[in-house]
Amino acid sequence: MSNVAVVTDSNSGITPEMGKELGCYIVPMPFMFGNSDTTYYENVNLTRDQFFDKMESGEVVHTSQPAPNEVLKVWDEALKDHDEVVYIPMSSGLSGSCQSARMLSADYDGKVEVVNNQRISVTQRASVLDAMELAKRGKTAAEIREILERVKFDSSIYIMLDTLVYLKRGGRITPAAAAIGTLLRIKPVLQIKGERLDAFSKARTTAQGKTTMINAMRNDMEKLYGGTAEETCWLYAVHANVPDEEAVWQKEVQDAFPNFHVRPDRLSLSICCHIGPGALAIACSRKLDYDRL
Repeated sequence: MSNVAVVTDSNSGITPEMGKELGCYIVPMPFMFGNSDTTYYENVNLTRDQFFDKMESGEVVHTSQPAPNEVLKVWDEALKDHDEVVYIPMSSGLSGSCQSARMLSADYDGKVEVVNNQRISVTQRASVLDAMELAKRGKTAAEIREILERVKFDSSIYIMLDTLVYLKRGGRITPAAAAIGTLLRIKPVLQIKGERLDAFSKARTTAQGKTTMINAMRNDMEKLYGGTAEETCWLYAVHANVPDEEAVWQKEVQDAFPNFHVRPDRLSLSICCHIGPGALAIACSRKLDYDRL
């Protein structure tokens, strides 16, 4: 048994069932809809289908960081069978949950290390898998935290939106900008790198948007992640509730990067609540050389 337990939140896309299979612990993320006082927890009392049904019916989604007692409950459970915990929450630039967790960890006498490696969704999941492998290799929680924070910027996500409706609904763009964008059939391409979700480019067609994302990812790989001649990164073809497009998009990414194994996946709900359904994305996380760490 590893001396270090790995804990993350459901922003990683890891469900409680997946966590049990992998051997890690999951803190579910809370969501609220409209003016309701009911709190829903991802993969507990809220499925992906229910989430998108509520969004598409016009309900406004509100997100929140996990309540302190929910985080502490998972940490305490993990410490029953392990000496230390390494906790990997979503990016500190997208939520206050990382800072809150660091404050909570002060009461654990060094037994809990909170990682601020500024990732979310599939790149956050890659960090979880890296942490689990490092724990198996005998690294302490503090060593794992230091390694993951050292390589925190070695990942990229590009997302092409299908509609501007949800950016407008969440207040991220003005109604006027949304109206003009919709009229011109603009498909924004967003970028997540480090702690920010930023505008990257604009496309007029889905094909143009796909090309923009693939070229941006190729540029990142060539300049930042060791090139494309061999599989230097974990590479993902990702979507937000468009399963019919998954296989097509995966093949297009695979054709663009023949030396990589492209993994199909889904954007986590914490991103989907801002961009809505219909989005396609490409993501990568640079592979760690475990033997040289």
